[in-house]
Amino acid sequence: MAEETKIPEEQTVPETEAPEAEAPAEETAKATEAAEPAAEEAPDPLQEAQDALKKEHDNYLRLAAEYDNFRKRTQKEKDTLFRDGKASAVEQFIPVYDNLSRAMEQETADAAYKKGVEMTFNGFMEILKKLDVTVFGEPGETFSPEKHNAVMHIEDDNYKEGEIVQVFQKGFSLGGKVIRFAMVQTAN
Repeated sequence: MAEETKIPEEQTVPETEAPEAEAPAEETAKATEAAEPAAEEAPDPLQEAQDALKKEHDNYLRLAAEYDNFRKRTQKEKDTLFRDGKASAVEQFIPVYDNLSRAMEQETADAAYKKGVEMTFNGFMEILKKLDVTVFGEPGETFSPEKHNAVMHIEDDNYKEGEIVQVFQKGFSLGGKVIRFAMVQTAN
């Protein structure tokens, strides 16, 4: 019996040949396994198209927001330049106001001359009003360092503290921006 179970050496397959025979089968199995996940990972054309559309939509929204910011910034710069130019032009006309107001204060025997100066002054004031220019600095107002320049002080109990007693030069503002500060005397 022992002889029957014994396999002759001639019929056995050498070990070096067996792995070679199995190797192509293993490589084929590994290649199949590798090919299967690759088939599963293959991108879906619909998903790719949706991703591309989403990316383009995002780019469009960013471009639209950038353009809107550019438009707003340009409009703000244009408004600022216009306001500054307007303020500069008004600043050049302030001496005309000063001269006309001094002419209004002078007494004259010629009624026609006085009427002409009044009409010129009133016309000038209408133009300033249309340009949104405000003239400020009247006696009795409260002193404000944002609008007034106090060049003199007076100690008098008849006035409240910080009250403007006398105005030497009127102040001008354009849209809230002071063009010229009012030169005043205040009470302490």
